[in-house]
Order: sequence, then C-alpha cells, then structure tokens
Amino acid sequence: MTRPADPVALARELLRCPSVTPAEGGALGVLERVLQGAGFTTHRMTFAEPGTAPVDNLYARIGEHAPHLVFAGHTDVVPPGDEANWTHPPFAGEIAAGALYGRGAVDMKGAIACAVAASLDHLAARSGRPQGSISFLITGDEEGIAVNGTVKLLAWAAERGEKFDHCLLGEPSNAAELGDTIKVGRRGSLNGTLVVTGKQGHVAYPERADNPVRGLVALMSALMSAPLDRGSDNFGPSNLEFTSIDIGNQTVNLIPGEARARFNIRYNDCHSQTALKMLIETRAQAAAGEGRRWRIDWQPSNADVFLTKQGPFVDLVTGAVAEVTGRTPQRSTTGGTSDARFIKDYCPVLEFGLVGATMHQVDEHTAIADLATLTAVYRKIFERYFAQG
Repeated sequence: MTRPADPVALARELLRCPSVTPAEGGALGVLERVLQGAGFTTHRMTFAEPGTAPVDNLYARIGEHAPHLVFAGHTDVVPPGDEANWTHPPFAGEIAAGALYGRGAVDMKGAIACAVAASLDHLAARSGRPQGSISFLITGDEEGIAVNGTVKLLAWAAERGEKFDHCLLGEPSNAAELGDTIKVGRRGSLNGTLVVTGKQGHVAYPERADNPVRGLVALMSALMSAPLDRGSDNFGPSNLEFTSIDIGNQTVNLIPGEARARFNIRYNDCHSQTALKMLIETRAQAAAGEGRRWRIDWQPSNADVFLTKQGPFVDLVTGAVAEVTGRTPQRSTTGGTSDARFIKDYCPVLEFGLVGATMHQVDEHTAIADLATLTAVYRKIFERYFAQG
C-alpha cells in the first residue's frame, strides 16, 4: 500500500523559505521539485512592470482533459515584524504542543502543502494520472500590490489555451474550527481621498482665511452618517471608513490651505464601482453646499464584488467538508479581498483553507491535526470531483 504524502513535512519546508513579498525565498522551487516528481508539467514565470518589483510565479498541471480543477494560492507572506517577539522563529518551521509555527503557516503555506499532499495521494491511487486535469496556480504577489501575480498568471494561462472548470483557493476561510466556513464570494474594495480646499491664513485673522478643516469635518460626518445600503441576500451592509486625516500643517498658528482624508469602502452587490462613486459624490455635494471647494480622488481598484452562485460545485465542496469534519460549513462573503477576485473571471471559485485566527500575527501557527484534516478534505474533493467527470 502506498504511503500517504506528508503535508506537515512539506509545510515545514515551505515555512523555512523566507518568502516575504516580493521575494520568492525558495518556496516555489520546493513546490516545483515536488510536483515535477509526481509527473506535473511545471512553468516558472517572472512578471514585472514599471515601478514594481518583479515577482516569480508557478503553474503546474497534470492531465490533458476536462474536467480541470485548479488549486490556487500564494507562497508570499507578510513580514514577521520584530522576530524577538516570536516564541518560535518565524522561518524555522518548528513544532510545539501539537502546532506548527511560522510565518505563513495559516496564510497560506499550510493549505498549499495540504493540497499538494492530497493531489499526490489522489494520483497514487490512480496509477499517477487523474480522470481529468489537476493544476496548481501559485503566486508570490498576493500580500503585496497584486499586479505581477495571479492576474498576470491567469492571463498567461489563457493565452496558451488553458481552460479551468473550477477553482479551489486555499485562503484561511475558517473562523474558529476547521469546517465552519467556506467563502463563496467577496465584497468589493474601493479607496478614495476626500480633498477640501480653503485659503491659508493667520489664526488670529480667521476672517481673512477659509479653514478647510471645517469643511472636511462636515463632509466626513455626512459620508459616515447615512448607511450605504441595508445589505443583500448574500452580503452584509456596505461600509465606508475613514482611515487617516492628512493636513500636513507643522505650524500651530497657521490656518492650512488644504485638508485631506483617506477612506475605504467595502461594498456589496447592491453597487457597481461607478454607481458607488456617484452615490458618494452626490452625498458629498449635498453636504458641501455651494461655496465649499472639494473633490474626491479615486484610486483604481481591481477588487470588484463577486459571488459564486449555488450549484453542483458548491454542493460538492460543502459535502466533502461535512463528510470529513462533521461540520456543515457556513457559506460566507465576509473578510477582505483575495486573489479570487481575479479567478472569478475565468471560472467559478471557492475558498477553503485553515483556521485564520493567527494569520499575520506574531506566532502564527496551525494545529498539526488541522493539516491532516484539511488534506483529507482536499482528497475527498478530488475524489468526488473526478468521480463525477
């Protein structure tokens, strides 16, 4: 009988690669070696554009026919911060008290290790070939600005004729215990800067000046006070949050000439980006009145709202999770953005990975038992997916 692949050993090897965005750190090399050894055809691509750091990416596939299931993920991680604050070194892959510690253990090298191990087990049980096709689409640019990673890797794959039927993304979807949540969609994200222009002057002579801070406060209050919507069937209410106020005034007796405030909106499927911008600007104009000078500088956004609709793929993944964990996962659209926002333009995508409680934290870790369970879930998904093909 073939011995099952070891997700813990692979996860530890990946954690020992210091792959802080945009550095590859050796992590993609580890995956390429393992996947090539199992018969996958692999491709390494470095993408770049002016003003950004080049990023290494990996695409690997085995099989030539449909159905084609792609597992997507990222090996890049956020910086560990002050390593002296870690109980276990962030790039050592140490095991203690039944848990694996390291930056990326949860987000998301642990899930990648589980998916690779599950695919190797699935192939070993079928003489090394899937019923259809399995691929891995792994980037090193998810935690950064996300312009030289998944979005370009998908375009590259499409240009060479790769067609995906469904995608499973290994983001840490679970809230408290493995099996409690799958992500079936994500809210959109839109950034803007509210700028109010006044007239600079001496604070002792306010009649000779026009303080933009007064206008900024009034407009901020108006934009935060009224709800953007009441939510929808699949999403909670949209939300606008101001995150910084920037006046740049170093002098206490000087009325500034301009005041700025940055904000972010996490929005649901009640809005498009265009309609949302119009709504915000209409409300700002109403609050500003006729005499106040203001504008909103909108940043380009590649994070549109999306939802993977109920259907056979959602049922298959939900059923596999329930069978292995004994929990029927909640179908959620909460949280931040992920690379699923790019993948949804190519095929339906769901997110299921480890428990996200410690992601981006000091002493990020995952239970060893969860790695074994997640591998079993992924094996079950492969089994069911290709059985129906």
